[in-house]
Amino acid sequence: MKPLLLLAALSCLSLAEERPNVLVILIDDMGWRDVGYAGNPFVESPRIDALAHNGMRFSQGYSSAPNCAPTRACLLTGQYTPRHGVYTVIDDRHAPGSPHQKILATDSKPELATEAKTLPECFRDGGHVTGMVGMWNLGRGVRGPCTPDGQGFTFSRQPKEMGFENDAYHDANGRDLNDAMAEEACQFIKSNAAKPWFLYFAPHAVHAPFDPDPKLLEKYRAKPQVPGKEFDPELAATVEGIDRSIGYILDTLKQLDLGKRTYILFTSDNGGTPPYLAPLKGGKGALYEGGIRVPLAISGPGIKPESTSDVPVLSMDLFPTALDLASAKPPAEVTLDGRSIKPLLLGNGPFQRDAVFWHFPCYTGRYGPGSAMRSGRYKLIEFFESQTFELYDLSADPGESTDIIARVPELSKSLQSKLRAWQDSISAPRPTTPNPAFDPNAERPRGRDERGKGNKGGKGGPNKHEPNSPEKP
Repeated sequence: MKPLLLLAALSCLSLAEERPNVLVILIDDMGWRDVGYAGNPFVESPRIDALAHNGMRFSQGYSSAPNCAPTRACLLTGQYTPRHGVYTVIDDRHAPGSPHQKILATDSKPELATEAKTLPECFRDGGHVTGMVGMWNLGRGVRGPCTPDGQGFTFSRQPKEMGFENDAYHDANGRDLNDAMAEEACQFIKSNAAKPWFLYFAPHAVHAPFDPDPKLLEKYRAKPQVPGKEFDPELAATVEGIDRSIGYILDTLKQLDLGKRTYILFTSDNGGTPPYLAPLKGGKGALYEGGIRVPLAISGPGIKPESTSDVPVLSMDLFPTALDLASAKPPAEVTLDGRSIKPLLLGNGPFQRDAVFWHFPCYTGRYGPGSAMRSGRYKLIEFFESQTFELYDLSADPGESTDIIARVPELSKSLQSKLRAWQDSISAPRPTTPNPAFDPNAERPRGRDERGKGNKGGKGGPNKHEPNSPEKP
């Protein structure tokens, strides 16, 4: 090899060695205790458990919204929902003005604006190869300005491109969707092993309705239930199935000796199913802990194995954190709401902030529009239908079983003022206008992903609320 070519090759190799890779794994609908490392005694998830124990586990991990699309938008922009306007998954059954809705909810943008500065764009501009495999849900189509290709990914594969129909876990030949997506992810890693890369792996699992590997389903149907608890064999088999798929990716990193320079950020887009979230209240779609508390674990070079944290961390924090870990620059022209937790992960500095917020001015499933704030041990929730608040001490009552708002009027007043000030500062819409088409006898549409009675994947009925909670649609 000629001297100049050799020097160039060595320079590229040096660059790859110095610039860490970043892998973000975003599971769909995984509740905070759907995996073994988080305390689930029924589900077997050895690869995810190993990933979590190899780094830092967060007991207070949160999604930035209680359902899919807004959380993905928050993760990819580092911003709260009012900044990008993606508030919920667009669903005609829950469109603003529907007869079962008491107030006129806020319209949600159906896609992430092309003007948004995304995480993959930042990585791409900094010299990383960027890849995305899995569910997008921030714009329709395979190619175009509002698809992964138009939002900073140099490589992308969505289920439809791979021959899978919407929500199908298997194709016409019986091929498993999550395994197929893992194969695409592995190929991306192999093709770019000599370069720094960013990979966003967003599988369909563990979204209902389930269609798990028959062998895994048989295994869990035969497995004894834990006394005093109820677990769904279909959900458990689906969790172990995605654990297997993630294992393929981890094996590829090991085979290529990339583990020593790859950060892995593992989390979920929203909370899970009420029957399996105890002691948390609510579930997907709710601003109670069950709707937004999610598994979160981060591993990689410099992060101490078996470390834990009880610091609240949101999906939007992964944006600046991933860039910081990879020594990539955040966008100078954009306001970021997320905070880098690199000092916390590497143990080389403090991490503090006064409060975190959620804003969900829409209807979905059984829950209505609201806003929420956590400040220290306290969590305040505002319900736009009734224009009322609830206040919980999460340190003493993580299940939000006792509303203490009447006991601490001065604290309540202070927190309400803080929430209102944040809403005003970010121009967050607060829908309160009565819906002229409201029909108290209208039936609430059931979501295809609800795991309540009569659905394939679950056995639980509608979630019960405290007597002072406003009626949820």
